Amino acid sequence: MILAVLITNAEGNILVERFNGVFPEERLQWRTFLVKLGADHLKGIKNEELLVANHKSTFIVYTVYGDISIYIVGKDEYDELALSEVIYVITSSIKDACGKSPTERRFLDKYGRICLCLDEIMWKGLLESIEIDRIKRLIKLKPPTDF
Repeated sequence: MILAVLITNAEGNILVERFNGVFPEERLQWRTFLVKLGADHLKGIKNEELLVANHKSTFIVYTVYGDISIYIVGKDEYDELALSEVIYVITSSIKDACGKSPTERRFLDKYGRICLCLDEIMWKGLLESIEIDRIKRLIKLKPPTDF
């Protein structure tokens, strides 16, 4: 299950968060842990360079893309390899929505479209789709391609 997706700005302020199967009491702990993890390790890395961590039998994959940081937490079948695929699709969707490397302002301008992308990529903690062309089509509210 994909437990959490957090997208923050360069200062660590949360822009988007999605939790699945995490108790409300634990969400603050996850937020602070992930932001601190990013503050400690994301300085000086290249765009879309993936970093991996392990915490309490969960896997964490995180990266920087433009002015934003993306964190994904998974457990069980969503190990670091599966999460790296998910984060690739998320960064590709953000790239398509923003047009180029996102600044915080551009990200917030395209906030609705990015949330639609996240909804099409995962649903209730399960991976829904990683096909970028299908996601583009679905966020335009067109039916999927016919078989």
